[in-house]
Amino acid sequence: MSTSQQWLPTPQAAVAIGCSQNHLKRCRDSHGGFLVGGEDYMLGSSRSAAILWNVDAVRKAFHHRGMMARKAEAVLRELQEVGA
Repeated sequence: MSTSQQWLPTPQAAVAIGCSQNHLKRCRDSHGGFLVGGEDYMLGSSRSAAILWNVDAVRKAFHHRGMMARKAEAVLRELQEVGA
C-alpha cells in the first residue's frame, strides 16, 4: 500500500466518502458492484477482519460512475427530443 493513499476501515471510509457502510459494501465487485478488490478495497486475513478501503480510489470511482450516469441521461434526453 502506498503511503500517499488513505486506507480506512468501513465505518471511517463511509464517513469520509459520504455514503452508508452498506452502500459501500454493495459496490464491491464481489457483490455485483464496480469497486475492484485489491485496488479499491482489501479484505482482511479472516472473515471477521475489517475491510480496508482506498478512500481516494473509491471517490474517483464514485465520481466516474456519476459522470457516466449524467452523460447517459443527456444522451437519452437528446434521443427523446430527436424522436419527438
